[in-house]
Amino acid sequence: MKILVTGGAGFIGSAVIRHIIDNTNDKVVNLDKLTYAGNLESLISVENNENYSFEKVDICNKEELDRVFNYHKPDVVMHLAAESHVDRSIDGPSEFIQTNIVGTYNLLEASRQYWLALDQENKGNFKFHHISTDEVYGDLEGPTDLFTEETSYKPSSPYSASKASSDHLVRAWQRTYGLPTLITNCSNNYGPYHFPEKLIPLVILNALEGRALPVYGDGQQIRDWLFVEDHARALYLVATKGSIGETYNIGGHNEKANIDVVKTICELLEELIPTNSYSREGGNFKGFESLITYVTDRPGHDVRYAIDASKIELELGWKPEESFETGIRKTVEWYLNNKNWWQRVLDGSYSMERLGSDS
Repeated sequence: MKILVTGGAGFIGSAVIRHIIDNTNDKVVNLDKLTYAGNLESLISVENNENYSFEKVDICNKEELDRVFNYHKPDVVMHLAAESHVDRSIDGPSEFIQTNIVGTYNLLEASRQYWLALDQENKGNFKFHHISTDEVYGDLEGPTDLFTEETSYKPSSPYSASKASSDHLVRAWQRTYGLPTLITNCSNNYGPYHFPEKLIPLVILNALEGRALPVYGDGQQIRDWLFVEDHARALYLVATKGSIGETYNIGGHNEKANIDVVKTICELLEELIPTNSYSREGGNFKGFESLITYVTDRPGHDVRYAIDASKIELELGWKPEESFETGIRKTVEWYLNNKNWWQRVLDGSYSMERLGSDS
C-alpha cells in the first residue's frame, strides 16, 4: 500500500512512520507543515529509505493537497496533523480552529474528490483514518468510570473542542458522502522524540538542568498513559484491518496521577544518574524531587481520563506491550542517551533545517 500520513514529523506521526517503514513493505508519504513541533530529525533512521518520501504542505492549503493526492495516489490516509497543546490553545485558540477544523475539512474534501475519481477496485480499498484524542470526552465523573466509544462528547479546552469538531466532520463525511472513514481516540502518549513542552519530557529535561519541575494544582489529575510505539502499532492495525465507520479507543491501561508520574521520573533519574554523582552549584542539591514546584492550575483542567480499550483488543487483537514502568524507563533512558536530539530542539537549531525543508 501507499499510506499518506499527515503530521508525520510530529511525535506520534513520526512513530507511525518509523513503525511502517521498519515493519512493512508499504510506502509512506509524510505530509507535514513543519510547525514548531514538526521535527524531521525524528525520522533520520528512515529518511533515505526508498519507501519514504516527504511533502512540506499545510493541510489548510487545498490546492497543494489536491496536488499531493493526484501525484502520490495513496491507498490510505492517516490523519495526525493537528495543533495539540492544551496550554497553547488557551493562550491562542485561533490556530487550533484553523488547523484542526478547517484543515481537517480541507483534507476530507481532497480525499473525497480523489476517492470519487478512483476505479471501482481502488475505490473499495481506500480508507481515511482520523486520529483523535480522549480529551473530546471531557472529565470522567466516577473513580471507576471509563471512556467507551459511545461516551458523549464534552470537551473542556479549545484544543479538545477543535478535535471534537474534527471528529464530527469525519463522521458526517462518512454518513453523508460515503467516504470510508475510521476514527481512533487515544489516551496520553509518551516515549522517545516527544516535544519538550509536554509533561514527561519537560520534567526529564528540567530535572537534568536543575530547573523547577512544575506540577499543576495538587498534581492529582489522573491520565491513562500510552507508550507511543504501542500506539503506532494500534494505528497501523486500525488503518489496515479496522471496519469502516467504526471508532476505536486506544489506551495504555496505565492510570497515574500527574504527581506520581513526576516522582517516578525523579526516582529513575536518581537510579540512572545518582545525586551523589550529579554536580550541583554550591553542592547543596537535595535530589530531583526537591525540584518539584506546585503552580496555579490551568483553566478548565480535567481531573481524570481513562479509556476502555476492550473493543480494539476483542475485534483486532491489539493490546499494549509496555507497562508504564517499562515504558517510562525506556523513555528516560532514551532522553539520557539522545542529548543531541533534544538539545537541538531546546536551542532552536532544529528549526533552521525545518524552515529550509521544502522537498
